[in-house]
Amino acid sequence: MAKQQQAIQAIRGMHDILPEQSPYWQWLEGQARQVLSAYGYQEIRLPIVEKTELFKRSIGEVTDIVEKEMYTFDDRNGDSLTLRPEGTAGCLRACLEHGLLHNQSHRLWYYGPMFRHERPQKGRYRQFYQLGVETYGMPGPDIDAEIIALTDRLWKQLGIRDKVELQINSLGTSEERLAYRGKLVEYFQQHLAVLDEDSLRRLETNPLRILDSKNPDMQAMLQQAPVLLEHLGEESLAHFNSLKATLDDLGITYQLNTRLVRGLDYYGKTVFEWVTEHLGSQGTICAGGRYDGLIEQLGGKANHAIGFAMGMERILALLELLDNVPVAASTDVYMIRVGTNAEAAGMRLAERIRDALPGLKLQVNCGGGSFKSQFKKADKSGAEYAIIIGDDEAQRGEVALKPLRIDAEQSTHNHDQLLQTLQDWHGQ
Repeated sequence: MAKQQQAIQAIRGMHDILPEQSPYWQWLEGQARQVLSAYGYQEIRLPIVEKTELFKRSIGEVTDIVEKEMYTFDDRNGDSLTLRPEGTAGCLRACLEHGLLHNQSHRLWYYGPMFRHERPQKGRYRQFYQLGVETYGMPGPDIDAEIIALTDRLWKQLGIRDKVELQINSLGTSEERLAYRGKLVEYFQQHLAVLDEDSLRRLETNPLRILDSKNPDMQAMLQQAPVLLEHLGEESLAHFNSLKATLDDLGITYQLNTRLVRGLDYYGKTVFEWVTEHLGSQGTICAGGRYDGLIEQLGGKANHAIGFAMGMERILALLELLDNVPVAASTDVYMIRVGTNAEAAGMRLAERIRDALPGLKLQVNCGGGSFKSQFKKADKSGAEYAIIIGDDEAQRGEVALKPLRIDAEQSTHNHDQLLQTLQDWHGQ
């Protein structure tokens, strides 16, 4: 007797989105598209795989992402390729490659899976979905305020604005950060005994990231660390103060978080995060900032850029907690067909209905089955009505229409009457 082969399962940290979950994703994606369109943002679709060098040059070789988390492999030509761990670098590469940044400004957005080899836990996956926004060619704090206002509007539309908090900070220019870095390293060297292993490593590579540590044993020491805002120059402060004034004018509440530094090396000036207390340690649902210096770093002419990315799984987890996603049933009407003539007549009628009512979600029973078994499928589909055709009805050119969600009588219609009844109901 042949040995049964073991079933293959999904890779750890990479999840299937099942049919009963898909409507929630579609609803969230639809709400986001609606808000982005209202602000005049255009979609760009990007490759999932990029040259590894792109991420080494943009994210930084001494970051956790590049050192530990990227899915990198050599293709058959010997080129080193990487599944994208984030979207900003690929979007900027595309704009440079196609000449979109020459004397132009752009408001762009993209959506899709990102990949990081992290320890899987709730809210943190190895394949995860992000919606990202990138804007180019606009130097002032007004575009910083606009993309924050855009996210604020999306949270309101999703019904979660009172569950999230906006935190903002300024990282100043690269020169200001370099001067501050020296003062920060000097301070941390006086407290080496308090630093954990991760922080000791970052002391040599990226000391600003130490400020973002969640280690409870380090919090008292971090509270006393030098503050970058106190080391900013006049222009950086003016930019940040103008942003705050605009947010105040728009009535968008925020918290100043002087320890907010963001995890990637390319950020400067404005940085922000939307955080929630309802998702445990994975409380950041959206984060971004300004990255003017990255364009030159990738071979372009000096320019201005700011963007953000939002984690779709985390937003959906928050919506699930609140149980306020208005998802419609996947089927409006279910057609039951019993008999050879009924099957042919029903298929023809279904196509006629779809021609007349393209917005109606009509599911036709396929694969046969008794009246009883087909009724069970109709009920399970969530449909409001069942159209019933047997061979007798097919011969007379009639159907029965049975309400499935209200206590009402079944009725008989010819095909024209059925179309009118469905049109009246669906057009309500």
